[in-house]
Amino acid sequence: MLQNKRKFPIIITTIIIVIGIATSIYLYISWQSEPLVINNPAISKVQTDNETVDLKTIIHEAEKNVVQIEAKNDSQTLTGSGFLYNEKGDIITNAHVIKQADTIYVRTANARVYPAAVIGIGEETDIAVIRVPQLAGEKGLSIEKDQLAELGDEVIALGSPHGFQNTVTLGIISGSERNFYVEGYDYKNAYQISAPITHGNSGGPLINRNSGKVIGINSVGTEDGTIGFSIPIVDVIQEIEGWSKEAQNSELTYTSTEDLLNSINPEQMKQDAEYVMEYFIDSITIRDYVAAYSLLGDSIQSTTSYASFREDYIQIVDVNYTHQSTSILDSNHASVLVDVTLTQNKPNEEEQLEEQIQYEFTIGYENDQLKIIGIDYQEQD
Repeated sequence: MLQNKRKFPIIITTIIIVIGIATSIYLYISWQSEPLVINNPAISKVQTDNETVDLKTIIHEAEKNVVQIEAKNDSQTLTGSGFLYNEKGDIITNAHVIKQADTIYVRTANARVYPAAVIGIGEETDIAVIRVPQLAGEKGLSIEKDQLAELGDEVIALGSPHGFQNTVTLGIISGSERNFYVEGYDYKNAYQISAPITHGNSGGPLINRNSGKVIGINSVGTEDGTIGFSIPIVDVIQEIEGWSKEAQNSELTYTSTEDLLNSINPEQMKQDAEYVMEYFIDSITIRDYVAAYSLLGDSIQSTTSYASFREDYIQIVDVNYTHQSTSILDSNHASVLVDVTLTQNKPNEEEQLEEQIQYEFTIGYENDQLKIIGIDYQEQD
């Protein structure tokens, strides 16, 4: 009897050990199969089979590739939108934006202005492609080439409504397979979207919220912007790629930007200077130091290497700013005053430091492009 009593604790102990080993193996396998979560104060991203990127990252990456288009002739200037989609410098837009134009300019998110040439334009379908050689080598936006969007899919619409560059609106696919005829163009199977779009949005990208890929070309909106329609990119991408493949740079002609830059009025200069400031701060916030550094003028880059520039900003985890004022210094320079709250890590410490700083950005033209040519700051109490 005593011998049996001694065997009983041994059996229980053995069972506990076996259960513990089995549980450890199960947890290890489960941990290996879980999605990898990267926690970053500026960017939070979950890596899965269908990678979902955070909204702020999608918007920042999209804005780098969305342009405002100015299409001019003797009687009028039309303003629309477009987006870079390949490494040749090709930009997708709507045919109705550029069909009457004698000259076409694009204005990027960092307020650079380049001439463009038409390489393809639809006769019945409201799509067109223009080329900007200065943007060649840029990656462009990712395109959804295989699948149509579904009813209820969350979307992001970007464009320049009423000249307000890189305006972002959110919504869903609220209808599909819409067919209608507008200003000589036949719309078939268009997406109906709840994201508000209006004049100036035409040609901008419609982006899937989950994948970050372009699923449509924003084309038609109501006067009040409450409903819009977008051409599914999968329906037209083959024609677009055909134009891009056939176009030869040697056969294209471009207008000089000199006259355009010389005719910029003070209000345009103010607006462009503010774009540069916002793009710089947004790039720092999203940790896109290459984009931020590219905005600096030669006088700053000659004394500050990219490595040291990055080192100055790498500890910053959050940036909030309030635009105070913009003033014109002369015909080619503007001053932008901004109150900034910086939250940054303290080296070798778990605490974070918050600073209130007032920045003055001096922005002017270098080689016909706007650059930050001076940055002064003053710490606030």
